[in-house]
Amino acid sequence: MSYQNNYKILATLYMKSIIKIEELGMFLFGIYLFNQLDYAWWWFLVLILAPDLSMIGYAFGNKSGAFLYNLFHHKAIAIMVYLAGIHFSNSLIQLAGIILFAHSSMDRMMGYGLKYDTGFKFTHLGKIGKK
Repeated sequence: MSYQNNYKILATLYMKSIIKIEELGMFLFGIYLFNQLDYAWWWFLVLILAPDLSMIGYAFGNKSGAFLYNLFHHKAIAIMVYLAGIHFSNSLIQLAGIILFAHSSMDRMMGYGLKYDTGFKFTHLGKIGKK
């Protein structure tokens, strides 16, 4: 391997690490926001994987699956849901936004990104699976 190839590999690993640390920070922020609500902690543990139910969309094809999955894993949507909960003084809507946000951060920490309509394995963070 040449020096340039080694540099590219190290730069890629460094960038992936930075992104994972950033996502960890956002996940911890989601936990902090959850802590501000008046719900028992077990609700967080029960609900944190709920957004993955959106994978049911893949039963209707890649386009439907990607659309539904991305709808439930988009951080801007999660933030809008949370802010709607604040606006309407509704802690259940706030909870939904927090769960969507924290779940999306958790997924991105593990390398799962928003999906392309070409298949579940194809994400904005790269292809999922063995390389």
